[in-house]
Amino acid sequence: MSKLRPLKQILPQTPRHWVGDGFHVHPVFANKAFTEELSPMRRWDGRFSDPVRATRLRSSVDQADSAKQSSVSPFLMFDYAPPTAFSPGGHPRGVGQHPHRGFETVTVAFQGEIEHKDSVGNKDTIRAGDVQWMTAGRGIIHQEYFSEEFAQSGGVLEMCQLWVNLPKKDKMVKPGYQPILEKDIPSVDLFASSEDGECANDSQAVGKVRVIAGSFQGTKGPATTFSPVELWDVILSKSNNILDLPFPEEYSCIVFVRRGKASILSENGVHEVGPQSVALMEKQGSILRVKADEDDTSLLVMGGMPLNEPIAARGPFVMNTWDEITQASRDYQLGNFGS
Repeated sequence: MSKLRPLKQILPQTPRHWVGDGFHVHPVFANKAFTEELSPMRRWDGRFSDPVRATRLRSSVDQADSAKQSSVSPFLMFDYAPPTAFSPGGHPRGVGQHPHRGFETVTVAFQGEIEHKDSVGNKDTIRAGDVQWMTAGRGIIHQEYFSEEFAQSGGVLEMCQLWVNLPKKDKMVKPGYQPILEKDIPSVDLFASSEDGECANDSQAVGKVRVIAGSFQGTKGPATTFSPVELWDVILSKSNNILDLPFPEEYSCIVFVRRGKASILSENGVHEVGPQSVALMEKQGSILRVKADEDDTSLLVMGGMPLNEPIAARGPFVMNTWDEITQASRDYQLGNFGS
């Protein structure tokens, strides 16, 4: 029988704040080595003041050294904008032009529409069910606003954004953009398991997994990544069913409860995880065992191979050394981003 993943830490829901004028987010987690460089004392100090992330702290995972970065690595941070209603006829809300270097941004849309435009010529509308996977690499400038149609009609917006660190060898790759449509994201049915790990009832699915990146039960997600990354959108339609999700033992493992309530069943007990809270799992055990405590519970399950590389970060730039951060600032000011 495979060993269950033990729980390391539960991070509770955090207070919301505005990113630009369009995204009212919970800062779900951040790598502390990354977060400390974004505090008001170490903020981005170039001619451009990043409106998105340069001046605030987030909920942090204790990551004082590279070994501890495995709790969330290769992820740097995660913001979640829960369902928020916007009135029709307003101006297109969002975030204006801002630069990035050294990592990737992953935006998952659950409700609403966002228009993306960047300095390398990409222009795209992200709709409900879609995913945008943008590689900043050596430098990109982009903006994100409500689509004109959504701004005029109004409605509910729900999205999340992850920052995924790039390995040192790939930080200066050419910027890239992957528009991943809902129809291209494969879905795998989930069946309940018994407490001994056997399938309890294989005749009726009790949920599904949308595989965005990595693979689940042999089904691969469409996202191309620079290091091994798993990103699954998990929908649990029925409560009180045990689900065993195989997960590579050497990967970090993170469970975010987007909607409803869930429990983590692990080697060190049963742990309830409330709405917009996140469970960080230990890097041991090859089975993530979860149970929905309410019908229609939704999770984001993510993880990957920890990079275990130094992190130097300031505002919109995440590199490995301070010299590289200084160079990023210089390159941006000289107009050398976006090619």
